[in-house]
Amino acid sequence: MYYIYFAKSLKNGKVYVGSTSKEPQQRVDEHNNGSNKWSSINKPLKLIYYEKYFCDKDSSQREKFYKSGFGKKVKSNIIASLGS
Repeated sequence: MYYIYFAKSLKNGKVYVGSTSKEPQQRVDEHNNGSNKWSSINKPLKLIYYEKYFCDKDSSQREKFYKSGFGKKVKSNIIASLGS
């Protein structure tokens, strides 16, 4: 299984978009332990949304979409609908 996830910084409200083959909460926990530079600066992070995919290619394409111009608008609408 592959996942796309949104993790929101509790420090400044920024939202990280990532993809993983791990459970999304496990990956966010790794971010909170400082697994990369962005998450080290913006932690603590909270998992706010994820999507599940059977194929790595599909999840990679979806991650790229959420990081694109129109995809950022869709991401914002998803986040707004969650009340996060």
